[in-house]
Amino acid sequence: MVEIVCPSCLTVNRVPPERTANTARCGRCRERLFTGQPVELNAAALDKHLARNAIPVVVDFWAGWCGPCMVMAPEFRKAAEAMEPQVRFAKLDTEAVPERAAAYGIRSIPTMILFRGGREVARQPGALTAGQIVQWIRDAARG
Repeated sequence: MVEIVCPSCLTVNRVPPERTANTARCGRCRERLFTGQPVELNAAALDKHLARNAIPVVVDFWAGWCGPCMVMAPEFRKAAEAMEPQVRFAKLDTEAVPERAAAYGIRSIPTMILFRGGREVARQPGALTAGQIVQWIRDAARG
């Protein structure tokens, strides 16, 4: 069984590995566990996703006033469509939760951090295309 945090209600679900992304639903709220879309996080949701997801989590640290962030947003969504359910994609608005951005040493946005088991394994500043995001994640997973 694999632990997956529900993007809707934050319940930790134990999911059989053979379950497909299209059929896995939360045992509590019945929402789909994977939608092919990044999950918007607040501080508590970030902590829960990093601590309890058995799959890697890539977080896009961004802000609404940031031009490169807006350019990368649709590319990040495309990468989520391509890689879920192997990776959870999430977004954290650094203006809404500046203390979390500071805690992770975010000095420029957009910055993506790949986490595995709650620990940072790779960091990528700057806007990328969907293909570059996917390749960055795959390269980081090998390393």
